[in-house]
Amino acid sequence: MTYKEFTRQLGKAGLSVTEFSELVGMNRNSISNYAQRPDVPSHLAIIATLMGEMAEKEIDFRGVIEGIDVKPKKARGSTPSGAQPCNGKDN
Repeated sequence: MTYKEFTRQLGKAGLSVTEFSELVGMNRNSISNYAQRPDVPSHLAIIATLMGEMAEKEIDFRGVIEGIDVKPKKARGSTPSGAQPCNGKDN
């Protein structure tokens, strides 16, 4: 799915990219960066399409998703809590 189609599906759902990112626990920039690629990942395409279809059929997807304990994804390159970054040397 192209980014343009992805955002069209979000529009059907009444969502902006920012609102979508908050619902699914992702960084907004991580999602908007897909505009520079040929396609968005299939899992995001599926979620956006389901949200668009549910909204079209007047099914409340927000309540369902907000009821899930979604843990925000950690930024790439971040270290786990309490871990020391690797300096390339044996400790």
